[in-house]
Amino acid sequence: MIALSTGSLYSYGIARVFELAALAGYDGIEVMVDPRWDSRQPAYLRRLSAECGLPLVVVHAPFVVGVMGWPDDQLGRLKYSVALAQAIGARTVVTHLPHRFYMITGHLHAYHPHRFKLPVLVPRFEPYYHFLCDGLAELEATSGVTIAVENMPSQRFLGFKFSGTWFNNPAAMEHFPHVTLDTTHLGTWGLDPLAVYERLRERVAHVHLSNFDGKEHRSPPDGRLPLAELLRRLARDGYQGIITVESDPSALDAEDETKCLAALRRALEFCRKYMSK
Repeated sequence: MIALSTGSLYSYGIARVFELAALAGYDGIEVMVDPRWDSRQPAYLRRLSAECGLPLVVVHAPFVVGVMGWPDDQLGRLKYSVALAQAIGARTVVTHLPHRFYMITGHLHAYHPHRFKLPVLVPRFEPYYHFLCDGLAELEATSGVTIAVENMPSQRFLGFKFSGTWFNNPAAMEHFPHVTLDTTHLGTWGLDPLAVYERLRERVAHVHLSNFDGKEHRSPPDGRLPLAELLRRLARDGYQGIITVESDPSALDAEDETKCLAALRRALEFCRKYMSK
């Protein structure tokens, strides 16, 4: 099944994303919980699903704080996301890794439009960290929802790459019962998605598919990652999980709806072409 993430078009309203996904021919929807009210209202999501003929297959826990009505801590956001998945019939929840350091954020000066982040090298060991170590299996068993932990991109500080999250390497990800393999995030580390998939194959319950060309979340056909080979391997292995196209609006020509629809179809055709081989 090839799904579209509502996060791919976060600049659009939720209903518009559903409509475009249906027109493009996607098989389902991954709901990214974000500041849009509609992204977390079960009755409305179920109605959109019925109207567009698109099942709600995945919920992505919010990765930002300040989502109105939801907790700011990562563990609280995960538990709310599991409850939302149960309410809308989604079988999988995607959750991010725990933050590794505290961060200072701000503006360079009062009139500068860009924010900066500086890591404070004090390790964070919050309840969510310990929950991922010890509590995932129990929550999956009691909720009936698969919780797939997502690998994260590299970050840069003074020109050096570093990981802002714990467990962010293939060896450490083996600790989790289920993972979301995010291809563009692997690209930021210079890792081959196919090689990482081979290592984590028994745990890969979900795939976030997008390319990398120096920028993250490019459309699957556009970039330097061997995504065709990965899709072929998934097909050969009889992969039964969801593959979600998770691109950036800029990679889907979101400023023009006609071009955006064509870009969505092109991404889907790429996935189907190589999944059928």
